[in-house]
Amino acid sequence: MLSLAASTAAPAQAAPPDLSSRVCLFTDHLAAFSYDEVGRMLKDLGVTGPDLTVRKGGLVQPANVAVDLPRAVETFGKYSLTVPMMTTTVLSAADPLSRTVLETASKLGIRYYRLGYFHYADLARWRETADSTRTALHGLAKLGARLNLHAGMHNHAGDSVGCALWDSWEAMDGVDPNRVGFFFDPSHATIEGGNTGWNLNFRRIAPKLMMVAIKDFVWEKTAQGWRTRWVPLGEGLVKWPAFLALLKATPFAGPISLHIEYDPGGKTKTVQYDRSYEAAARDLQFLKRHLAAA
Repeated sequence: MLSLAASTAAPAQAAPPDLSSRVCLFTDHLAAFSYDEVGRMLKDLGVTGPDLTVRKGGLVQPANVAVDLPRAVETFGKYSLTVPMMTTTVLSAADPLSRTVLETASKLGIRYYRLGYFHYADLARWRETADSTRTALHGLAKLGARLNLHAGMHNHAGDSVGCALWDSWEAMDGVDPNRVGFFFDPSHATIEGGNTGWNLNFRRIAPKLMMVAIKDFVWEKTAQGWRTRWVPLGEGLVKWPAFLALLKATPFAGPISLHIEYDPGGKTKTVQYDRSYEAAARDLQFLKRHLAAA
């Protein structure tokens, strides 16, 4: 069974498994299905397990985490799956519900989680936002050290800390890099970083890379102006050969989360399940093929 419990900065440990064997599937689009149904899909796909959504509207509701997260892990285990990471809204070690989420995950052997989003109320006060974010990250790093957890900040485009990548680097200054690092998303990095900025930013943050998100997008003009739209891998603007070559040259121990952000379609639950499987299988094969070629 695949283990991802190793710290990202333990030089005496063996090299982490190859990238293809660390792919998990983000479960945001699978919230209508049971743990058993999701487990069967992931087993058939051949991924290591779910990037499990432990947030409102996700597969596991935070308010019920002490009961439902163990049940989810047990169900996935019946399909020989681990839970390599979870996606959360955790922002503070002082929040009681967040502590319960993380303590439960730690007991179950889940070692990686995506943080929630720290937002800018005023871009002109970016430094103050970075400072307050850093304070929160220090608290989460201390809790992570006690629970043996690794947190990743997502570089989500828009008004959240990390959209520019250099800003989350500022926020992480002095924070234990073994416990808090980057959940790098080349799609969002391309949205904010255009032709070359994503590449330069990745090289800058690579020493603190914790985990990776995989998805693709296009820009399209609408009545409301230019908007992004999620598409299958290879149909969008992400420069996969260039990014995956950089990724293969970058040491990190965490999972790779494959996202199906576009709507697979289907008017019935059965058809939705089949099309969700087909979409994931197609994108998974694209990813593995380009990883092998990188």
